[in-house]
Amino acid sequence: MEKIKNYLDEVSKEMKKVSWPTQEQLKESTLVTIVACAVITLFTYVVDIFMTNIVDLMFL
Repeated sequence: MEKIKNYLDEVSKEMKKVSWPTQEQLKESTLVTIVACAVITLFTYVVDIFMTNIVDLMFL
């Protein structure tokens, strides 16, 4: 039981040292992530359509 208490105390001390982002930084990072995911999704969709058309032409 002492090991668990010691572990939780150490975790608490380390978490106080963490540099947490501000709300504005968090919003910006979230927006960047969403936009990056959308761009990658769009790119994958376009490549998929292109490759599907090529395969269709090959087997006609």
